[in-house]
Amino acid sequence: MSLVRHSPVHQDPKALDAGIVEWGRFMTILDQQLAKTGAYVAGDRFTLADIPVGLSVNRWFDTPFEHPALPAVADYYQRLSEREGFVLYGG
Repeated sequence: MSLVRHSPVHQDPKALDAGIVEWGRFMTILDQQLAKTGAYVAGDRFTLADIPVGLSVNRWFDTPFEHPALPAVADYYQRLSEREGFVLYGG
């Protein structure tokens, strides 16, 4: 709300910083899970779980702030970006 929509009621810098840190914590957990599975959230195949997570990853990369290096998440996003459905509806 703060960085993309520029909502005036969401401009508290401390809340923004805390939100980015917390989002990064969750994305780090996702990075660890993806490194473990080597492909998708629940294993080596695309599942229903990848739809909401993929949309969140898309939002993560589209939100303008400095992102920590999360190689498994970056690889996952690349895999999703090669799926026709994700290109049409997720990105």
